[in-house]
Amino acid sequence: MKIVLAPDSFKESMTASQAVAAMRDGVRSAIPDAQCIGVPMADGGEGTVDAVIDALGGDRVTEMVQDPLGRPVRAGYGYVSDHRLAVIEMAAASGLELVQPPERNILRASTFGVGQLIASAVDHGARKLLIGIGGSATNDGGAGMLSALGVVFADAEGTTLPPGGAALARLRHIDISGLDPRLADVHVRIASDVTAPLLGTNGASAVFGPQKGATRSDVATLESALTRLVEVTGKTLGGARPDRPGAGAAGGLGFGLMEFLAAECDPGVEVIAQTVGLEQALTGADWVFTGEGSVDAQTMLGKTPFGVARLAARTGAKVVIFGGRVAPDADVLLANGVDKLVAITAPGTPLDQALRDGPTALARAAAEICRTL
Repeated sequence: MKIVLAPDSFKESMTASQAVAAMRDGVRSAIPDAQCIGVPMADGGEGTVDAVIDALGGDRVTEMVQDPLGRPVRAGYGYVSDHRLAVIEMAAASGLELVQPPERNILRASTFGVGQLIASAVDHGARKLLIGIGGSATNDGGAGMLSALGVVFADAEGTTLPPGGAALARLRHIDISGLDPRLADVHVRIASDVTAPLLGTNGASAVFGPQKGATRSDVATLESALTRLVEVTGKTLGGARPDRPGAGAAGGLGFGLMEFLAAECDPGVEVIAQTVGLEQALTGADWVFTGEGSVDAQTMLGKTPFGVARLAARTGAKVVIFGGRVAPDADVLLANGVDKLVAITAPGTPLDQALRDGPTALARAAAEICRTL
């Protein structure tokens, strides 16, 4: 029997690799001769770097960069030298969790640190970049990221603009002559489940700005500023497409990456699955075990377990989703390609205990399922 183990991380309990190990222990205790193929997974958000470097044998690189407010912060990314591939989670440098609620200022928050991580990756020899762009504190259209890579954003007098999305309202000139020329030979791929355009009622400022502390006035300010960014980008590059799906991801970082670095934007689970070779691993599999900390109806909206289930359906493998918590509305998954839903924690278990005992509980649950196969 061939079983593919492809979980996401169980937040605050175990990484995806630790979840694979726990599943393997459980399977082997029940079916000693089972063929277990471990493929740690992620969806482009937290855990993406760990999943890819664990699957492909990469290393973690740490740099001192600027956080969203320009303060020094230590941020890491993954580098797989055999593939010349760098894996970056933008939240490591420009994430909302780096800024305490009283300090948050979406008008001047910048993606400069993301650009610093990209520059470091290119310095290390990367020719492929995989960038997960969830969890941002920013709304600057990627201008900060591009500034770190040599692009100059200036006002009518030629003065370089300060960081942040609001300053783009004064934008009149974009000078790309200083953009790192090595980037022309780098293939950039964005992993994001956000399909929002840059502008409008469904865009970066209107939809995601309030989640980052923007007031109604701030949203109007940022919408106007990003509109100006589109106008000047179009003049500079000979065109701009703010309506492309994903342009509004991470406060418009998607727009900056796609327009200036020719990045492709695809659903996170699909990008990670292709990168770590999940589709190949699924060939000939009888069962696929996947999961994450919390499983509910929202799991169908781009989360790892459902993405894995969709890939498994192409090969005919049956799917078990394990969750630290499985909500009643998760039953919708059973009508969409999932064979079993398994909660690894007994109802009423205190949260701290559930997190602490996660690997043991997952191994036990995997073993119990295997005994029924």
